[in-house]
Amino acid sequence: MELSRSPAVRVGLSIAVATGLYGVSFGALSVASGLDLLQTMALSLLLFSGGSQFAFIGVVGGGGTGAAAMSAASLLGIRNAVYGMQMNAMLRPRSLRRFAAAQVTIDESTATATGQSDPQEQARGFWVAGIGIYVLWNVFTLAGALLGNALGDPAQWGLDGAAVAAFLGLLWPRLKAREPAAIAVVCALVTLLTVPFVPAGIPILVAAAVAALAGWFSSGPPREGLEPDVEPYPTEGHR
Repeated sequence: MELSRSPAVRVGLSIAVATGLYGVSFGALSVASGLDLLQTMALSLLLFSGGSQFAFIGVVGGGGTGAAAMSAASLLGIRNAVYGMQMNAMLRPRSLRRFAAAQVTIDESTATATGQSDPQEQARGFWVAGIGIYVLWNVFTLAGALLGNALGDPAQWGLDGAAVAAFLGLLWPRLKAREPAAIAVVCALVTLLTVPFVPAGIPILVAAAVAALAGWFSSGPPREGLEPDVEPYPTEGHR
């Protein structure tokens, strides 16, 4: 199949463009939070996880410590380790490709790969989305950081709320079922209630703990109307 006709390539490219553009907001908010250009670029080049990056600068910008910022970013990045195990079993990368695959294993590349049924298309979707987003995210992070320095005070342009808006933009499309959406609402309320009483960076850690507890106690057999949309594993007679 020609790459131009590959559905996984088309999906991967469209996702790469749409997601990469968020890098502008991150770059501008990062320098506004007190990080310099090199620190901002290091976060995008090395950490490369949108939610974790926004959490990091959100804590730093709010006056939190570096430890609190790293804790918040790490909690949000745990999901990538789960994705990594799934992608390793699906794609089985070898040699140096394993390191490259680990770096670009994010929500979007995982979703693009798992949305395909053909093994070759799964690999194409993963690499196109992952590499495409990595390149564009860093390009637009640089543009946003340079733009942020030129603009000055982000509050004058409304950029002080852009991190929250961008983070919600990344998160909300993933909350398709009622239960995850309900947990997200509860965590948001917990965060709002704890903000006035604890140091910066702690509310997101409290919300993460609440989410973990909610997920733990709600696990079990799917309830009617909330079954996940996945195919069962093949058994005898089901091939």
